[in-house]
Amino acid sequence: MSLAARKIRLIMKLRRSGITNTAVLAAIERVPREAFVPAPFLDQAYEDRTLPIGHGQTLSQPQVVALMTQALEVKPSHRVLEVGTGSGYQAAVLSLLARDVFTVERYAALLEEALQRFAELGLRNIHARVSDGNRGWPGEAPFDRIMLTAAGPDVPPALLGQLATDGIMVLPVGPERGDQDLIRLTRTATGFREEMLAPVRFVPLLAGTVGPDEPDRNDPDDLELGDVAGPGESGLA
Repeated sequence: MSLAARKIRLIMKLRRSGITNTAVLAAIERVPREAFVPAPFLDQAYEDRTLPIGHGQTLSQPQVVALMTQALEVKPSHRVLEVGTGSGYQAAVLSLLARDVFTVERYAALLEEALQRFAELGLRNIHARVSDGNRGWPGEAPFDRIMLTAAGPDVPPALLGQLATDGIMVLPVGPERGDQDLIRLTRTATGFREEMLAPVRFVPLLAGTVGPDEPDRNDPDDLELGDVAGPGESGLA
């Protein structure tokens, strides 16, 4: 089966799973996921599964990308902060929906590769830098939308402060080896409203940054993190 046929099959599966936002589906269809997948896994680019991208990090399964993007309710006028650039795939999808995407990544080597992909695809509204994701990007705040693609035990306080009033944040929360929940926070004039979206498993949100020549710090065997945990499943490999 060709990659084009596999992409169509994936889009149909996402529709059946409850992804109904046509703009989100169109963005996922337009972004070539194969451009963000390491060569050994190219034939799995449009499978609904997590794939390793190096440094113990992963490219989330398409269902998770679609679910999080739909929950974020991005509009064309929005400025979006993404914490955890990874391969750059999620940022690329968001860039087709928002005015500007600001994305931070702790691994310099991963960000360098992502920047090259953005340039090759002509995605000029993505702004990226190496940074500790817990700190967000204070110089560009406030943001209309914030997405985290790594899980911590709590919502980083700095990110709460960088979310605009009426803004939405979507993120996984929970311990590295325990149950995690994908939640949506909406900032109101009086506080934050929280909704639980799905049980998930993501790589941990770690402090600090890692230069291009520094050793990996995450467990490279955690290749299934980032999957939606279905009924009766833990979401672990």
